[in-house]
Amino acid sequence: MSAHFVSDDLWERVAPLLPARAPRRHRYPGRLPADDRAALRGIVYVLRKSVSWRDVPAEQVGCSGVTAWRRLRDWTEAGVWPRLHEVLLAELRRDGLLEMDDAAIDASHVRALRGAHTGPSPVDRARPGSKHHLIVDRNGTPLTVSPTSGNRHAVTQLMPLLDATPRIRGLRGRPRHRPRQLFADRGYDFDKYRRLIRAHGITPKIARRGASHGSGLGKTRWVVERTFAWLHQFKRLRIRYEIRAELHLGLLQLACSIICLRRLKTSF
Repeated sequence: MSAHFVSDDLWERVAPLLPARAPRRHRYPGRLPADDRAALRGIVYVLRKSVSWRDVPAEQVGCSGVTAWRRLRDWTEAGVWPRLHEVLLAELRRDGLLEMDDAAIDASHVRALRGAHTGPSPVDRARPGSKHHLIVDRNGTPLTVSPTSGNRHAVTQLMPLLDATPRIRGLRGRPRHRPRQLFADRGYDFDKYRRLIRAHGITPKIARRGASHGSGLGKTRWVVERTFAWLHQFKRLRIRYEIRAELHLGLLQLACSIICLRRLKTSF
């Protein structure tokens, strides 16, 4: 169970990023805290299985679901997940597995039961929903992700996502921050945003509304759809349960990190 949900490769990269614990009291120290790796197993268990936190099997995972949720909260507030994502992106770039010359952007709707950053979904009879916005490289490696309410237009998150792309190290010289070309579908067809993209030194490759199909952009843009399929293999991301938007974002970033780790392992 432990090896299946938290491999040694994942744990070796997460452990150095975890915040230090407060020193225990010498007198009346209380109960020993749960092991960090067991708490990570509980988080990944919920991410994969989408059970409620109280239903996490403590005898298999090694800690209760409530403890796992508290560690998720604490580690999210400490910024562990974006740093983990940056570490793995740097490893991919170092090994020549990151192709950032071409990038693709898209958004995907998911149902949301409650919480911040939810709104009436235009594709689900105005039921509460959220959107996942994603930029990937030429191979579909997730570069940056963010959630918004379901009624936010995808193009409004184009520039925030580009600005949130981390500065990826891994090679000597300046960190890589921006792609050379950005591919997007007709939902991003606004001349204002084309000008903003060009101002960032990026060539926009955006399909035109009203134009016939067959532009050829889909040959490059399809990878972002595949990455959404990879993300939604984590059942917790198919329906938004978290009330706090930052915890949902933390789970999204953890899932992106696991996808990056899979790419590293399958490249050996």
